Parts: sequence; structure tokens; C-alpha cells
Amino acid sequence: MVLRSLQDCRRILAEAISGTRVAVVGGSFIAMEAAASLIGRVLSVDIIAPEEHPLEKVFGRELSDLVLEAHSRKGVRLHLGAKVARIEDKQVALQGGERIDADLVVVGIGVEPRLQLAEAAGLTLDRGVLVNSRLQTSDPDIFAAGDIARWPDPHTGESIRVEHWVVAERQGQVAAANMLGDDQPFVMVPFFWTKHFDLSIRYVGHAEKWDETLVEGDLAHRNGLVRFRRAGRDLAVATVERDKDSLRAELTMEGESQRSS
Repeated sequence: MVLRSLQDCRRILAEAISGTRVAVVGGSFIAMEAAASLIGRVLSVDIIAPEEHPLEKVFGRELSDLVLEAHSRKGVRLHLGAKVARIEDKQVALQGGERIDADLVVVGIGVEPRLQLAEAAGLTLDRGVLVNSRLQTSDPDIFAAGDIARWPDPHTGESIRVEHWVVAERQGQVAAANMLGDDQPFVMVPFFWTKHFDLSIRYVGHAEKWDETLVEGDLAHRNGLVRFRRAGRDLAVATVERDKDSLRAELTMEGESQRSS
């Protein structure tokens, strides 16, 4: 099963009854959050991920280890650096030969934007639909917003595409206003949160690459933050039980974005 809609969620929950053995394939946010949600409902949950440190590309090593520790402590079995060879009746066979008993398999291995309509319309594409700061595509009469839109981020100076629902919601508002004759740049700083059992992490900004991370506080005791920096600037800040620090970082980045736009 995959998890892309409310209907998918309901189907998974209908199958995840007491005594069910669940294998979750992938180390994505969807996969890890699904595992955290299911472990209290079923007999067992195994995560199979090709990465040795799932979520490290977004969160860095420190927060990746914190998420993995939370899962291990709750009884989720982790098979890291492992790939699925095939899914059989009641088992998942790994490439290394290991077999994992499973009545239900949830696959969360990533998504790709649906660009067929934009391509047919002749719009400029770049791993998404390329838009300007007003969310106009290469055709000024066509706007794009949400997961498919790649826009110029005034904070980082890069073109980015972000799959967070808050971004899609705010972009839809700006695109609609501009369709009606306004001239609003989209300057929102992306943010999201993820929850794994009692561990909740807030993330503000966008850092696809960084040259250093600075850790403040004590992450092991759920009171700290991580700054993702490049050339001496904060590109993103992730916090654990420091909501005020998250809000301060968001305000600082939004101020920088507004000045740049």
C-alpha cells in the first residue's frame, strides 16, 4: 500500500488490526511517520530503508539519529542500508537474503511531480514548473502553485520546490491574488513539522546543501536546535521543544526575504 490520500490512510488503518505484522519500505518522512503511527496498533513494525541514516539529507546526522533512537525505543525494528528484492506472500525478501515476516507492506519511497499537463502546455520545466516571484509560469497568463512549482527563494537566492502543505496553501493565495490583478511576490519562508511518538521537530527555512551545522542546547534531552548554515548564514533552523526559537528564526528569515524581494 501507498499513502497519498485520505482514502489510502483509511485502507491502511482498516488492515492494521491487532496482531498484524507491518513492513514499511523507505526512510522518507511519510514512511517514518507511518511507522510511528502504526506501532501502537499492530503486533510489529519493521522499517526497511536504503540509507544508513534516514532523513539525514534534510535533518543532518544529529536529528536523524534522534529520530532513529525514538523509533528503536518504541520497538520499531530498523533495517538500515537495506533494499527490498521482492515482496512475497507474508514476507519481504531483502537483497542481502534476510526475510521479514509481514502481513501488510506500506511503501513510502518518494514522489515525483505530475508535469504532463504543464509539458503539454509548453511551459518551462526544471524538475517542476518554473515560476517567477509572482508565481507566473513562462506563459504570463498561467500561474502555478504548490508541490509542482519551483520558485526563486529570496532568502537563499536559489530556485526551490517544496512539498509542504502550508507552502501550497500560501502560494495558492498569492497566485489567486495576482490572477486578480495584484502584484504580490511570494516571500514566505517554508516551514514544516514532523512527529515521531513524543518527539516533535519544527523546521523553518530550506537547506538542500550546507557547509556546517551548529547545535545549541541538548537534543538528547529534547531541548535544542540545529542551525544549517552556508557561508556564515542560517539557511534553515530545526528545533526540538523550542517553539519560540523557531518563530524567531522564521521572522528573521522573512525579514531578509522581504528586503531581497
